[in-house]
Amino acid sequence: MTQSLGNESKDDDRFLTGFRATATDARLDKKRIEETKGGLMRDSYRWILDSSDFRRLCDDPDSRLLWIKGDPGKGKTMLLCGIIDELSHTTRLEDPMASTLLSFFFCEAIDGHNDATGVLRGLLYLLVNQEKSLVSHVRKHYDSAGKPLFEPVNAWVALSDIFMNVLNDASLPTTYLIIDALDECIEDLSQLLDFIVKMSSLYPHVKWIVSSRNWPSIEERLNTATQKLCVCLENEESVSMAVNLYIKHKVTQLAHEKNYEPKLRDDVHSYLLSNSNNTFLWVALVCQELARPNVRRRHTLARLRAFPPGLDQLYERMMDQIRRSEDAEVCKSILAIVSVVYRPITLVELVSFINDDEDLKEIISLCGSFLTLREDTISLIHQSAKDFLLEKASGQIFPSGMKEMHYLIFSRSLQIMSRTLRRDIYGLRAPGFHIDKIKQPNPDPLAAVRYSCVYWVEHLRDCDPSKRAKNDLQDGGSVDNFVQRKYLYWLEALSLLNGMSEGIVSMAMLKHLLQVRSLMPVVLFYILGRVLTAL
Repeated sequence: MTQSLGNESKDDDRFLTGFRATATDARLDKKRIEETKGGLMRDSYRWILDSSDFRRLCDDPDSRLLWIKGDPGKGKTMLLCGIIDELSHTTRLEDPMASTLLSFFFCEAIDGHNDATGVLRGLLYLLVNQEKSLVSHVRKHYDSAGKPLFEPVNAWVALSDIFMNVLNDASLPTTYLIIDALDECIEDLSQLLDFIVKMSSLYPHVKWIVSSRNWPSIEERLNTATQKLCVCLENEESVSMAVNLYIKHKVTQLAHEKNYEPKLRDDVHSYLLSNSNNTFLWVALVCQELARPNVRRRHTLARLRAFPPGLDQLYERMMDQIRRSEDAEVCKSILAIVSVVYRPITLVELVSFINDDEDLKEIISLCGSFLTLREDTISLIHQSAKDFLLEKASGQIFPSGMKEMHYLIFSRSLQIMSRTLRRDIYGLRAPGFHIDKIKQPNPDPLAAVRYSCVYWVEHLRDCDPSKRAKNDLQDGGSVDNFVQRKYLYWLEALSLLNGMSEGIVSMAMLKHLLQVRSLMPVVLFYILGRVLTAL
């Protein structure tokens, strides 16, 4: 009996390892977010811990959902990071003997964590890691449905059923579920909101904390929850106090790094207080600019007063700096690429699309603080920056239109994949080599094509192919040539990159695009169909 239980435990551990491959570990996301934003200050969030709404959620069984809403840059994400830190001390995330569970997820449109099924996967992953008995609910579905449980076509229905069974488990203790930035959940947000409302009405021992921008569409659905509490960051005096403390902290840092005299320090502090509009992000961006090595002390006040209040006005000034730069064209090209890609890309991947690797890090640093570079991965500093670029600066960064940029990425993806992909690219010499035992070569021959392998079909779809890719989709065109010559090597690359789930979606999409035009040879339809069936 003991041996049987031991084997079952090992099976569960192996299963969780496989489940992890399909889910996002929000603990890593939280660490990255905090590092990118310069660290978490307790003074910036401790007010929420003493607020009447938060205390009521924790103490009142009839209060089950807390919605924190506010405009871009008001500190919603860092506020939730602080709540997670405080709750973690009394949950099994930090104390295995605790009786409370905590799970969380960060929706990030700019980082690709932007669909409802991904939210449920991530929440489930942290729950079953804390309470191993809950894995039985996932395995019950998996053992009957197999791998398709985790594929996109079945994922939402299966995962929502599993999640409901987990929350209905009689052994489930008090559980906190936290979701940040609901407005950045691009796919199936309405389903997710309805699910949250339904679950919050059914299970009093489950407490939900969610954040978002103050969107009417989100408010309309969350208002149907009968046990909802709401904190509006536009109306909280405590938020103003928190921003003031944040300003004091940032000015102290600047004064130390730049050796400010007391008067200069006070002038900087006063300007930030008067113009921040209680927006953390505005303060962070201005202080980031003042901290640049080329900003001399004697120029500090002139530089500071050139920063207008308001995020959009600040972004417009940053764009104006780029327009007047000697590297304006390459900066705008980089901003355009980073704005439309479906996940953050690395420096080596970026080179594939701009054909220029000279001083790339320096050029990125000139992109007006729109971008952040962390461990050679480039991403937009904030969702509001992406909104500005796509809505208010699109004419500048997409002079030929956004669809033309999608076409450029698609076209160059095909080119670099055609040059790079080959049989047994990792030199394994064993077709049946288990994926878990593969060691990535150094240098990695797939480094430059990782993004292209997974997302080239999405860019083909979004470029309006009937106008821009008509020749590419003809017999003998670039897509036909790639599929004829490199299709199996592409499959191999997707497998090595753990990208088969995304690859299945891409293959189905490609099959549809080609079927619609009746341009793909019958034999290739046959191969593609067989591969999709086998997967």
